[in-house]
Amino acid sequence: MAEINAAAAGSKPGVRRGKKLSTRIDLTPMVDLGFLLITFFIFTTTMSIPKALDLYMPVDDPTDLTKYAESKVLTVIPVKSNQIFYYHGKLEDAMKEGRYGLCGYDLKTGIGSIIRTKQLALDKAGIGKKEMALIIRPANGSTYRNTTDLLDEVLINELKYYSLADLQKEEMQVLLQKGIDY
Repeated sequence: MAEINAAAAGSKPGVRRGKKLSTRIDLTPMVDLGFLLITFFIFTTTMSIPKALDLYMPVDDPTDLTKYAESKVLTVIPVKSNQIFYYHGKLEDAMKEGRYGLCGYDLKTGIGSIIRTKQLALDKAGIGKKEMALIIRPANGSTYRNTTDLLDEVLINELKYYSLADLQKEEMQVLLQKGIDY
């Protein structure tokens, strides 16, 4: 462990001095202990487990159409340039009554704000915010990240009902009429 070497006595007569001792410390056991501790902490640390979102897709059965109140539905269409076209309820009624819009993904005026506003309106109507349904219809120009961001909004806003669906012809026509590049 440690070793002390005594120096030879000096040859000066009459003066007595203390002995100068040389010390040498062996650090090998300290290094061993350090590696043991590092190994212990590495093996006892819990690694983070990646969490994936479960996505339930409906069965392609045209006879089994799920009925849902139009007032509870918000349809979002991610298009090019990281924009989202959205409308409330049925497409024809939303176009007549002006219940549609174009937004992005930003915090204050983005799709998250639109979803929370719809949930608040459903709460005030006595329906409950958990009853809202979100339909995501990605356009050809949207990216995978756009769809993932919308699914993140589903988790953030705790939506129970959501689905991914194909873009319909009527929606494509509306996008063309509004001059939105999809």
